[in-house]
Amino acid sequence: MTDIVLEHLTIGYGKKVIAADLNLALPSQAVTCLLSGNGCGKTTLLKTILGTLPTIDGTVLINQKPITTYSHAALSRLMAYVPQAHHHVFPFTVEEVVLMGRTAHISWHATPKAADLAIAHDCLERLNLSHLRTQAYTELSGGQRQLVLIARALAQKPAILIMDEPTASLDFGNQLKVLNHIKTLKAEGMSILFTTHQPEHAAHISDHVVLFHQGKIIQAGTPQDCLTASHLATLYDLPMDTIHKHLNHMF
Repeated sequence: MTDIVLEHLTIGYGKKVIAADLNLALPSQAVTCLLSGNGCGKTTLLKTILGTLPTIDGTVLINQKPITTYSHAALSRLMAYVPQAHHHVFPFTVEEVVLMGRTAHISWHATPKAADLAIAHDCLERLNLSHLRTQAYTELSGGQRQLVLIARALAQKPAILIMDEPTASLDFGNQLKVLNHIKTLKAEGMSILFTTHQPEHAAHISDHVVLFHQGKIIQAGTPQDCLTASHLATLYDLPMDTIHKHLNHMF
């Protein structure tokens, strides 16, 4: 079963094509890692899958339905997004930021109810952030902010979680925390698509790997099939002996 299917998809901005004729089916209730180098268009692809950027050509299917048939509210209830980095201008509290995840379930003129607050508190607790509930988001460390954004996404109660470089700029400890949370969410039945530049992360937690290079999907499948010296040498434009030297434990 698949939650997300791309059929002959062309993505970009206006008439500027970033990638063309992409075909892909992502497995349901699994962790899929989109592995790429810099500037290949992965964030553009994620925004297209999320419906925040229109397709130039082709189709994105979500649960076997074209994404264009969903309302914005319906997509927000189905999919949640954790961006690379996020900086609030206003000093919202951590609790307020997480409550923003409930907007997909609340009419625009309504205020959060006790049930919404309980969901937000539960998301904070499971990410060990309850002690920061009243603290300003702007005062948090980078690792804490990333965990708060994950809590906000979980407050949406999505079936699909899409994360753009969730471990970027985090120290080693916070990277492991985020990766372990991803594994836990998958075990609870969530479908997760995340991007990274680090093959080690793909090897550590992924069920499915997609290699995206110069606007093309060059390989998709199991970590064992994708994380080979040959594929990674192509992906990162490096000699295979360099790949073997630094990533030998993966092969």
